[in-house]
Amino acid sequence: MVQPETLRHPLDPDPVRSTKAGAIFGLGLLAAVTGVVVGGVVPATVALVLARQARREAYASGGYLTGSLWVRRGERLAWIGIMLGLTTVVIAVVVGILKSAGPAGVADFGPGVD
Repeated sequence: MVQPETLRHPLDPDPVRSTKAGAIFGLGLLAAVTGVVVGGVVPATVALVLARQARREAYASGGYLTGSLWVRRGERLAWIGIMLGLTTVVIAVVVGILKSAGPAGVADFGPGVD
């Protein structure tokens, strides 16, 4: 016996995976890998923009466009890449400030002065 949920109209399109889903995941992965060198911000931004477009397309397709799991994974990896890039910038700023302050507790007196 065929369940009523499995019946489809013959003119309904076949569900297909979004082509953007793979690109989003790849860009997110690239962002997470290169996030420490701050270069991951660019692919992460592109991945997040594509993810927004892919979600709109999936909503408009009425359920015939799949791949939301890959989109979610790519978004998470993109955010990880952005956070790694921001962490690297913050650490570089703190190290720069500490180096410009000079050695702590050392007075710069001339020779022979105690």
